Amino acid sequence: MSLSSSATTLRKIIEDPNGFVCAPGVYDGLSARLALAAGFETLYMTGAGTAASVHGHADLGVCTLNDMRANAEMIANLSPSTPLIADADTGYGGPIMVARTTEQYARSGVAAFHIEDQVQTKRCGHLGGKQLVDITTYTTRIRAAVQARKRIGSDIVVIARTDALQSFGYEESLARLRAARDAGADVGFLEGVSSREMCAQVVRDLAPWPILLNMVEHGSTPTVSAQEAKELGFKLIIFPFATLGPAMTAMRETLAKLKRTGLLGLDPELTPQMLFRVCGLDESVKLDAEAGGAAFDGGVDLQEK
Repeated sequence: MSLSSSATTLRKIIEDPNGFVCAPGVYDGLSARLALAAGFETLYMTGAGTAASVHGHADLGVCTLNDMRANAEMIANLSPSTPLIADADTGYGGPIMVARTTEQYARSGVAAFHIEDQVQTKRCGHLGGKQLVDITTYTTRIRAAVQARKRIGSDIVVIARTDALQSFGYEESLARLRAARDAGADVGFLEGVSSREMCAQVVRDLAPWPILLNMVEHGSTPTVSAQEAKELGFKLIIFPFATLGPAMTAMRETLAKLKRTGLLGLDPELTPQMLFRVCGLDESVKLDAEAGGAAFDGGVDLQEK
């Protein structure tokens, strides 16, 4: 597996006139394993999910490059041939740090990442009160990423995100995305698209440049299905809360039940063996046996008494 193989795969899908990417948001190893088991061919590492799972914190710019790179590397290497799109926030500094982010993400197996135009003390794109850097600083970030990609010979896809819609309106957002495109970004990303009409408009206004749709349900953007996004002309759609939201709901309900009844009441099929099989148990046992190990000769399933 070469350094840029999954990035090359993703790049070819984006360049294919009929290509379309639907990526569920994952935030840890288990959520990534479940998304892979469900058959998804591209994954998205959510920054909000990483902040919540790694730090137990809201998405307010608390994650460092090291936090994000380490999480992305772990997820990407669960299935190196499956492209992983990762949040890269603001790039974590000036041009030197943006270049470092690009290089580290590429060497960690990430296929694509998005960089935005918020200030360093950023927040989730679906919160109010966002503050932005000027367009020159933004395009400098994009240019630094593109130059770093070329310098290391990687196919990693650079996605330019703008959060300008909330504060400065559509025309300024469009100007920023066009500047990012001119700086070499591969894909555009207008955060917080507020209507279906705007969805169609941004695709038209920036055609034939590939555009990504961020589908955060109950956020700033109306609900759009993957099929609808494709019909609107988007090349990619990500669902950041695809696993984080259901996980939070399930954990909250189960913990409330435990507190109330003293029991979990889990599905009988949810055994330790089932959980571990989702996480590669059988593959690990096979690897051990093929290497001549005998640690699992007796199997791993409990014997009925």
